[in-house]
Amino acid sequence: MMKARDRLGQSGREIDVKQGWSIAALVDASRLVGANGIRCAADGHLYVAQAFGGQLSRVDLSDGSTSIVSPADGHIVAPDDLAFDSKGNMFVTEVMSARVSCLRPNGRVDVIAGDVPIANGVTVHHDRIFMSEFRADGRILELYDDGRSPRLIADQVVAPNALSMGPDACLYFPLVPLGEVWRVAVDGGAAEKVAEGFAIPTAVKFDPRKPESLVVVESGSGAVTRLNIVTGHKELIARLPIGIDNLAFADDGRLFISYFTDGSIIEISPDGSTRPLLEGAMLGPFGLAVDNNGSLVVADGMSLATIDRGGLVRRPAMLLEHGFPGYVRGVAVAADGSLICSNSAGVLARYTPKGEAEVIADGLNQLMGIKLTAQGDILVCEAGEGRLLSITPEGDITVLASDLSFPTGLCVAEDGSAIVTEAGAGRVRRIAKGRSEVLISGLTEPAGVALQNGDLYVLDRGSHSLFCLEKGRSVPVVVATQLPVGGWEVRANTLPGIADLMDGPLLPFADLVALPDGRLCFSCDVDGSLRILSRL
Repeated sequence: MMKARDRLGQSGREIDVKQGWSIAALVDASRLVGANGIRCAADGHLYVAQAFGGQLSRVDLSDGSTSIVSPADGHIVAPDDLAFDSKGNMFVTEVMSARVSCLRPNGRVDVIAGDVPIANGVTVHHDRIFMSEFRADGRILELYDDGRSPRLIADQVVAPNALSMGPDACLYFPLVPLGEVWRVAVDGGAAEKVAEGFAIPTAVKFDPRKPESLVVVESGSGAVTRLNIVTGHKELIARLPIGIDNLAFADDGRLFISYFTDGSIIEISPDGSTRPLLEGAMLGPFGLAVDNNGSLVVADGMSLATIDRGGLVRRPAMLLEHGFPGYVRGVAVAADGSLICSNSAGVLARYTPKGEAEVIADGLNQLMGIKLTAQGDILVCEAGEGRLLSITPEGDITVLASDLSFPTGLCVAEDGSAIVTEAGAGRVRRIAKGRSEVLISGLTEPAGVALQNGDLYVLDRGSHSLFCLEKGRSVPVVVATQLPVGGWEVRANTLPGIADLMDGPLLPFADLVALPDGRLCFSCDVDGSLRILSRL
């Protein structure tokens, strides 16, 4: 049975669960894969760039329904921000491809600027196109739709983000790590600071009904602030959850706020009341672990999340915060409560939210799943090298196996042996004391693996299935099929990442973890949900 289309625009499937098991949602599916730049268009719809989903979506403001404008397997890769001209052309920054593209009303995509590293913010004013580069020596540029080379407006500005044209013919933009808002005259002149004291300001937009009023969103505090550019007066509009990415005004005065952390969009009405236009869920989700309080811990790419038994999601840390350990993919919880994280740049780090990540090992190749041994050593799958590593808390590395085919998920048995999935070979291995044996073969792309009450469970992204190898048996049974993992019609572009910020590739990973109460939880990378598997 088909369900409504998922966040990638695919026809959703009805999960088929074997008799004797049940599957329930702990965190419901999301409609977007994160939400970055947003813009209300002349057609009355809200358009959303999703850099980490690789797609552009349209949101109907009357009912919150979504549709795909540029798919995750399309010509536009990692769209971060967007703006329209009077002809209906949509200009899109591709943050991981160092380019800006134009999506024409007829569907054609043209690259209008290349060699623009970490292309981030974009705005259009009287059909003039302006953009910013989110890097330490960033530039503000004017772009041209006719093939001319970009014109430099300002350079050596520190990580400028989403920008907006003011009534004084100046472009206004936040300098994210400095907590400041700056401006520069569009036709020449030195950039200057306008205001400071913001907590990770990620975007600014002018209120079309109040030309002197610049609205600033703060990712670090959740504040939405109105800044009078003439007097410098600040007024708090709303205090929202952290993780804000961007904002957009509708013609009727409503303000919409997007979240890179979970894909939610919040509406602020002119009277100041708020409501969710789109509920958020997970960006991934990717690696899973259980903390010392029994809560689920999720490595969710741009953030770390904790989820209690009732499904309440908290995000204690996110990427733009100082000390965060990068684009996180695997996670484990140490005895002292600190988190051991693997990231897309091949770094293994120890991290406590709001603290400074401590590098345990780096220079590794595509780290995926993580588990801790009873002795406190860290087992990690180095997928890019086909190795299973054991790393001490001090960073000493021992290679336990080096002939694996893209290992991704792992768990530790009671006897201390490691059980590893090989996504590249479609099998599951047990590795102990220099020896290995194949436990399961004939899978498609196995990912997460977990032991519960002596039974071995494997999540297979390639066949969208969950298998159970019961204790004492040699052949696994299919527990569930048609799971929202791995994808169907859409084979998303591999996101290349961003050098020195979140090195790529940003590969997907769907994990599986045993919970203390006998249930299991698995991550669904297709629809952003987390599901619970229980025996009846």
